[in-house]
This record gives sequence, C-alpha cells and structure tokens, in this order.
Amino acid sequence: MADWIEILRKQTETGEKMAREVPVILENPHVTEAQVRALFDELDRQAEFVESLRETLEKFDHDFSVIEAAEKLEERFGDLAAAAAEKLKAMRSGG
Repeated sequence: MADWIEILRKQTETGEKMAREVPVILENPHVTEAQVRALFDELDRQAEFVESLRETLEKFDHDFSVIEAAEKLEERFGDLAAAAAEKLKAMRSGG
C-alpha cells in the first residue's frame, strides 16, 4: 500500500519549491513562449496529480488536516498554472 502521507509531503516540498521558482521564471525577460508552455503543462499535471491524491486521501478517510493540506497544495499548483497561463496569453498577444 502506498504511503499517501509521504507522497503528500514530497509533493508539498515540490509545491514550495515551485512557488519560489515559478515567479522568477515568469518574470525573466528572456523566457520563451515554449518554456512557459512547458512550465504550464507541468504545473497543470502537478495540479491534476494532487487532485487525485486528495481524492485518494478522502477515500481512505485521512484526518481533515491532511486532506486540507492536500487541498491547499492543489490550489497552489492551480494558481501557479494560472500564472503561467496568463504569461503565455500575454506573450501571445504581444504584451
């Protein structure tokens, strides 16, 4: 059986790292549209994975605090993906 808490812990570490790195990447004047698209795709995959993880934690009746942590992480990846999408939109419109 998978150690869902350990998976959540590792994903949380990744989320914290991405929360620091993504804004720097998006503000880089030399970042390319392809790089932003790849970043968006990865963040979107992460958000989907954490959503599945949250659903699994709920299914196995983990404590509310654990599920809440997964929800916050899911939201973090979603917000980062949205920021990348906005940057991509701006790049495509010439802004």
